[in-house]
Amino acid sequence: MKRTVAMAFLITTLTLVISGCNTINGAGKDIEQGGQAIQNSAAS
Repeated sequence: MKRTVAMAFLITTLTLVISGCNTINGAGKDIEQGGQAIQNSAAS
């Protein structure tokens, strides 16, 4: 029983960590695109 609970906890934690990395990566791309838009409008 303890092994099953520990395995479920491990799988849940890994899933959250992996999805968190993807979310942070996406946010970084959005911020980068916003910065590019600001630079382009300032250069015009």
